[in-house]
Amino acid sequence: MSAERAKESGDSARSASRLSMSGRSLVVAALGASVALVVAYLAAGGGDYEPTAVADPCAPREWRDPEGIEESAQQFALSALDGAACELQVSRETLAVALATPDSREQFAAEYGIEDAELEAAVRAGVVRAIDDAERADALNPLVAEGLRAVAARLPVDEGIALIGDASELFDGTGGVLDDLGGALDRAGGLLP
Repeated sequence: MSAERAKESGDSARSASRLSMSGRSLVVAALGASVALVVAYLAAGGGDYEPTAVADPCAPREWRDPEGIEESAQQFALSALDGAACELQVSRETLAVALATPDSREQFAAEYGIEDAELEAAVRAGVVRAIDDAERADALNPLVAEGLRAVAARLPVDEGIALIGDASELFDGTGGVLDDLGGALDRAGGLLP
């Protein structure tokens, strides 16, 4: 029996040795692959990575060719945020986060020392900038844009923020704000010489 045990224990030792060699080979291969990955990353310029700079909200931003209500509404929102952020000298992203809730608005105003009247004026200026941009992009009729500018001058801040959040009604031809304003302008057009 001892010969059999010796043979079994010899077989076990050889199996353990093969597993150990196989395990070591896997570790060495994994380390080699890791080093190769790091070298490839650095060769591809990964060591020079810098995040994209935040866009200047005061710089003009051209509208891409809007195809539909949603794209026009998105571009309107971005233009309005840019305009308001420019007035307040903050980034568009900072202002977007600040306008998300009344609490975040209060925290933003306290952190940046902005009075309610200043925030209201900035939101109105942003809405007017978006109207101007939409008119330049032919997304709004000039007569409609003029009427919207007059409305924006007296727009309550909560309404302005809601408009920035979803301007789709401005561009919706099925009962949106433009239909109401367009109908009034059409009626007024008959009164003009």
